[in-house]
Amino acid sequence: SIEVGRSRFYPFGPMLSHTLGYVGAASEADQDGDPLLTLPNFPVGKDGIEKRHDLALRGEAGALEVEVNAVGRVVRELSREDGEPGREVALSLDLEVQRFAYERLGEESGSVVVLDVKTGEVLAMTSKPGFDPNHFTEGIKGEQWRALMRDPKAPLINKSIAGTYAPGSTFKMMVALAALEAGTSNPSSAVFCDGSFQFGDGTFHCWKKEGHGSLSMEGAIRNSCDIYFYETARRVGIDRIAAMAKRFGLGQQTGIDLPGERRGLVPTQEWKRATFGAPWHQGESLIAGIGQGFLLATPLQLAVMVARIANGGFSVKPRLTRGIKGIDPDEVAPVPVAEPLGISTPSLELVVRGMDGVVNVPGGTAYGARIVEPQWAMAGKTGTSQVRRITQRERDTGVLKNEELPWNQRDHALFVCFAPVDAPRYACAVIVEHGGGGSRVAAPIARDVMRLVQERESAKPRTPVAGASSDAT
Repeated sequence: SIEVGRSRFYPFGPMLSHTLGYVGAASEADQDGDPLLTLPNFPVGKDGIEKRHDLALRGEAGALEVEVNAVGRVVRELSREDGEPGREVALSLDLEVQRFAYERLGEESGSVVVLDVKTGEVLAMTSKPGFDPNHFTEGIKGEQWRALMRDPKAPLINKSIAGTYAPGSTFKMMVALAALEAGTSNPSSAVFCDGSFQFGDGTFHCWKKEGHGSLSMEGAIRNSCDIYFYETARRVGIDRIAAMAKRFGLGQQTGIDLPGERRGLVPTQEWKRATFGAPWHQGESLIAGIGQGFLLATPLQLAVMVARIANGGFSVKPRLTRGIKGIDPDEVAPVPVAEPLGISTPSLELVVRGMDGVVNVPGGTAYGARIVEPQWAMAGKTGTSQVRRITQRERDTGVLKNEELPWNQRDHALFVCFAPVDAPRYACAVIVEHGGGGSRVAAPIARDVMRLVQERESAKPRTPVAGASSDAT
């Protein structure tokens, strides 16, 4: 006998694998009383949008009652109840931006996230390397599964929401805002940087060995001076830094409509006592001041952080789902009200000026990656996150360059930004795993992505990508 059925097909393959997810045969754990799930190999969502909106994409079962004779031949149809096909799910993704971001990462391992700073809509959410979700539709082969699991670049992990990284210098805006709002620093507070900072028995180093000289807070953001933020973090303390970071979305789930999001980590004195049974040390505050130590954040959280800076301090939240056909949008994808975070305008303006200087003032750490068209100019912050400890002996003999190290010991490269500077509309976060310096590797990727986003906006309205319904063949 010939069986006719439908199966999911993913035309964009790895490019959208982490966002759309994949389907697989319903297991015992998936059973929810729906008769469809008792059918052999009936597919259900296992990850991504497929899992988040499984019920809508699944549809509803029908029923057919027939009379058969002694040899099993159908004599007549007694009753019929037609099933309902799955619904179409519309997403906020811009397919061209998603494609470009995926291709722009090249062979690197990492993530690119682009948000609308006012609505929180996700225009691109790229995690690389990806995988082909079509392999899961009919049951992935053991050899393919083992290859994915053994890959050191972890293609099955959605790095945008589940990859956690020390934010490095992209965190310095949180330290600056905490100090400004607490009154432990002001815009003119100056710190002299000669390349090192003595604290107790330890020496803390700036990335610029010869130092930056005397810097105000705006100049410290522009030049990413570590010494300035060691001292600023010492003054304000870890608990006030943590409170500010959490207001901007760090250390907690953003609420994105995808499964598997991780919280990251923003440490406090209480957290350390509960976790390690030990008190917090001021030296740990210094390390947190430059985004290292216990701190962990996802690319999506960093994009939310910079979006909240860019939109004037409102609690925008990220979302992918625009609507489901046939269902009231307010029930499926209501636009959350962005509440004010309670940050003073002068404090935010100072941080924005510093981020503007990072990219658009000669000497800024990302000046070489600026967008030259003034109407599209972006503001941003570079970050380089160490994954290994540099010993004093290595400093004395010469710190090894990233290219001299094994891949998994190289620094992560980070960059966060928003554009256009004068009327912010888009925010972006880029992380390149073990890519080296943020200004050299991550910032050019963000520049090219943000230029494309703005080119498309100026040329025509965005067209959303529709997620596949269960009718897809």
